[in-house]
Amino acid sequence: MKVAGLLKVSSLALVLFSCYHNAANAEADNLAKFHLNMGDCDSCHVSKKGPTDDNLTHENQQCLSCHGSMDELAAADVAAKKEITPHKSHLIGDIACTACHKGHEQSVAYCDACHSFGFDMPFGGKWQRTFEPVDSHKAEQDKAIAAGPRESIDIVVVGSGGAGLAAAVSASENGAKVIVLEKEPLAGGNTKLAAGGMNAAETQFQKKRGIQDKVSIMIEDTMKGGRNINDPALVNILASNSSDSIDWLTSMGADMSDVGRMGGASVNRTHRPTGGAGVGAHVAQVLYGAAVKSGADIRFNSRVVRVLEDSNGKVEGVLVEGKYTGFYVIKTSAVVMATGGFAKNNDRVASYDPKLKGFAATNHPGATGDGLDVALAAGAATRDLEYIQAHPTWSPKGGVMVTEAVRGNGAILVNREGKRFVNEITTRDKASAAILNQTGASAFLFFDDSVRKSLKKIENYIHLGIVTEGKTVADLAAKLGLPAANLEATVASYNGFVKAGKDAQFERPNMPRELATGPYYALEVKPAVHHSMGGVKIDTSAEVLNKDGKVISGLFAAGEATGGVHGANRLGGNAISDIVTFGRIAGRNAAQFVKAK
Repeated sequence: MKVAGLLKVSSLALVLFSCYHNAANAEADNLAKFHLNMGDCDSCHVSKKGPTDDNLTHENQQCLSCHGSMDELAAADVAAKKEITPHKSHLIGDIACTACHKGHEQSVAYCDACHSFGFDMPFGGKWQRTFEPVDSHKAEQDKAIAAGPRESIDIVVVGSGGAGLAAAVSASENGAKVIVLEKEPLAGGNTKLAAGGMNAAETQFQKKRGIQDKVSIMIEDTMKGGRNINDPALVNILASNSSDSIDWLTSMGADMSDVGRMGGASVNRTHRPTGGAGVGAHVAQVLYGAAVKSGADIRFNSRVVRVLEDSNGKVEGVLVEGKYTGFYVIKTSAVVMATGGFAKNNDRVASYDPKLKGFAATNHPGATGDGLDVALAAGAATRDLEYIQAHPTWSPKGGVMVTEAVRGNGAILVNREGKRFVNEITTRDKASAAILNQTGASAFLFFDDSVRKSLKKIENYIHLGIVTEGKTVADLAAKLGLPAANLEATVASYNGFVKAGKDAQFERPNMPRELATGPYYALEVKPAVHHSMGGVKIDTSAEVLNKDGKVISGLFAAGEATGGVHGANRLGGNAISDIVTFGRIAGRNAAQFVKAK
C-alpha cells in the first residue's frame, strides 16, 4: 500500500456504522473496519450522505490514491506470484475499483460473473447478478416522472457495448450532445469479451495481402449462414459498409490489420489486431476513448427502465434507475437502444428455445434482456427471438469462450475416442450439434505450437490455466485420458490432408498448417449460449419499427438488441461488424433527427 493509503488507514476510526448500518457479514465488518476507521465518511465520500453520482467517481479516486493504478496492482500480483491477476484483464474504461471492492458490504470479484474458477480476494464473495423487472417500484417511477426532467440532452444512448459506444461517437461527430447510460459498473458489454475478429469485405488490409473478396460474397455467406431468413436489406447494409467501418476504427487508432477466417466465410475477411490478438476489448477501448474525447457523458450503474413518449408516440425522454441516485428523468427527443442480447438470462433463453435450458452462457452478466422489455413497452416490434446461438467452444474449466480463430488458424476438434468428427470451421450451429453428439457432450480442441504462435489470444488461455500441454501427441493423450494410438493416427491423417490440400474426411476448406510442431496442446470445450439473433425490428436507417411496421419517432437501435441482420445463425466475425456499422448509422441518424426537429 502507498504512503497516502497508510496515512489514511492509520487515522481511521469505526465510523462506518454511523454512515451505513448493514454490513453483509463478519468478513465485511472486518473490511469496513480496515478501510473506514476514520471518524468521517468524507474520507471516501464527498459528504456524509454517501455517493453523489452513480459512477462513484470520487470513491474510485480514493481507492486509486491509496492503492495505485491497475497496472501497478497487476505488477504487484505478478511479484507476489499470483497465478492469475484480475487487475490485468480485458476490462475497459476508467478506473472502477468499486466494481469489485465494496466499502460497506461484502466485496465481490466481477471476474467471477463469467469465469468458472474463483478469484481469491480479502473479504470477498461470489458475484451474483440479479435485476428486478423494469416495471418494479412503479409508485417511485411515477413519482419521478411527475417531478419532471432533471436534465435534458440531444441523444440518450442505452448501453455501453460496441454498438452504444459507436453510436455515441457517431452522434457526437454529427454535432449532437450525448449521454450514455450503462446498467453495469463497467463499460464494454459483450464487446469486451469478443475474441475472434470483425468481418469486412474489400478492405485495405485484404488488398495488401492479395485476398480477393467482394461485398456480394460476404452477403451470400451471411445469408447462407442465417439460413436465408435474414433481412436482405440489413445484410446489404452490413456488408456494403463493412470496409468503411474498418477504416473508421482505424482512423481512431484501432489496429485491424491482421486478417483470418472464421466459420461460414468463403474468404479470409476476419480483421483483428496484429498477430491475432483479441478484437473485442481493443475495439471497445478505442471506441470508449473516442466517446470520452467527444464529450459524451458515460454513466454506469444507471439502468433505463422506461422510454417516455408523448401522446403522439414520439420519444420525449427516458426514466433512469440510478443505483445510488434513484429514479430520475432525462428529457431527450432521440434514444438509441444498444442494450445487447439476453443470453445470460437462461429462463428467457429457455422460453424461446427449450433445448437450451440449463446451458451456461459466454456473455457478460448484464446480458439479461431487460432492454428488450423497455423497447417492447415503447411499442417496438420484434423478430427472430426463437433463434439463439450456442458457441461450440466454451471452456467449462475456465468459464471462458475460446475464439473460433483458434480453429481458423489450424486447430482441430477431437472426441474422447481421439478422433475428428466434424469440419471444424463449419457454422456454429452445426459444430455445436456435432460436439453435443459426442461422448460426454464435449470435445477437445487440439493444436500445436505453430498454431499457438500464430494467435496471440491463445496466450490468454494458457495464462488462465485451462490448456493441457504435452511434449508429444502421445504424452498429451495420456494427460487427457485419450487413446494415444487413435490421436496419433488422427493427427497424422489430418496432416496428410493438409499436404494434399483437401480434407477427404470432412471437407474442411481452410487448413492453414500441419499440426506437427511440438509441444502440443488441448483444452476441453462444449457449447454454451452465445448470441441471441432476434430483437427489435429496425429499418436500414436503424430506426425502430412498431407492430404496424411504422417508425417509432425518435427511437433507434443497433447491435444484438436488434433482429434481422443474422437470421437463424450468426457467422463468427459478423457481430463486431454489426455493432460498429449499425451503431454508427444509429448515432448519425439520431443526430440528424434531432437537428431536423
